[in-house]
Amino acid sequence: MSATSARQDPFRPAKRVAGQRQDVWSIVNEAAAASPVQPIVNMGQGFFGYNPPQFALDAAKEALDRVECNQYSPTKGRPRLKKAIADAYSASFGRQINPETEVTITTGANEGMLSAFMGFIEPGDEVIIFEPFFDQYISNIEMPGGKIRYVPLQPPKDGAVKTSSAAEWTIDFNELERTINSNTRMIVLNSPHNPVGKVFSREELERIGALAVKHNIIILSDEVYDRLYYSPFTRIATLSPELYERTITVGSAGKVFYATGWRVGYLIGPEHLIKYVAAAHTRICYSSVSPLQEAAAVAFEQADKVGFWDQSRNEMRQKMDKFCEIFDELDLPYSDPEGGYFVLANMSAVKLPEDYPFPPHVANRPRDFKLAWFLIKEVGVAAIPPTEFYTDENAHIAEDYLRFAVCKNDDVLELAKERLRGLKKYIVR
Repeated sequence: MSATSARQDPFRPAKRVAGQRQDVWSIVNEAAAASPVQPIVNMGQGFFGYNPPQFALDAAKEALDRVECNQYSPTKGRPRLKKAIADAYSASFGRQINPETEVTITTGANEGMLSAFMGFIEPGDEVIIFEPFFDQYISNIEMPGGKIRYVPLQPPKDGAVKTSSAAEWTIDFNELERTINSNTRMIVLNSPHNPVGKVFSREELERIGALAVKHNIIILSDEVYDRLYYSPFTRIATLSPELYERTITVGSAGKVFYATGWRVGYLIGPEHLIKYVAAAHTRICYSSVSPLQEAAAVAFEQADKVGFWDQSRNEMRQKMDKFCEIFDELDLPYSDPEGGYFVLANMSAVKLPEDYPFPPHVANRPRDFKLAWFLIKEVGVAAIPPTEFYTDENAHIAEDYLRFAVCKNDDVLELAKERLRGLKKYIVR
């Protein structure tokens, strides 16, 4: 389109937002709103079904009464929160983190990752991500003009017939190295992984790190589920001084304190990386929510004192085990998570009626979208189709799976289990 014709159509959207197909969240929500089974048990989107711990809530309420907590915070974050994060993470990083130069606060982890891409990615630069991926990675990388190269995690070969550990989703390291070229600027790592629940092993991280060093690549390590691990968890930034110098670690107060609506994220890394991420953040949203930053600071200060991290991890593991009893009962295999609060269940044994009236925007999507729609309409449980987190080329890898979020109250999990028993009549082997 010429400049003249563009001016004649002032409402023409930018290519980055034009022509997008309907997203998974609106499809699931639309189906849920119109389902004959009401209310829907929402095991889809990963928001918590319960409040943050009382010490965090009390801190938020107190912060609202303080004049300075209702005004702009410094663009890099409130000093108390940066110090609290440095204190909370120095031991696990094996080094004393400088809160002034090695920590920056962002408006949620997602905006933090956007800031990292904006700070380092220019048109023509390439970023490697593993499939399945957190869907926001895509637009965040494309906004500054980056090109994405995809490397799929390989699922267990017998995942359709046997429950297995999420550790069995593996990397083809030959494919990973073939994907690297002279334009590769960054690799994105997510551990514990959403939606697979995999915690990357030390050996896997060492091999990824070795490639990053060999080819001089920045690592963006998305560790927002870093307090919810049920297998040994290693931070790639801790493996060597050389890797710390090229790694930006992403965290989320919203995830760790059950407060996804607070939108308080943070990034940890060496000064020569963090200062440019902070500069991009300043241009994107200037500063983040002041009272909730202050509340998050208090929460980090209190968490170790009251044993919150162990309690949180144990409670989530118990929820996971309790919920997955339904898949054992139905003999539906699943990927047993090593971390996080999502579980992938394999629904290949669920036979959908051939004449089921799927709407066109579902009928032309992979099988997992049809499964998700069917579960909402006929069973009354909402789950997320994971092919949304794949390229079309590799969607076949996950089209028999559905993702369930277990970060809900126990009574909700029990109701979901009861409703999922309605699948028995559709299971054929």
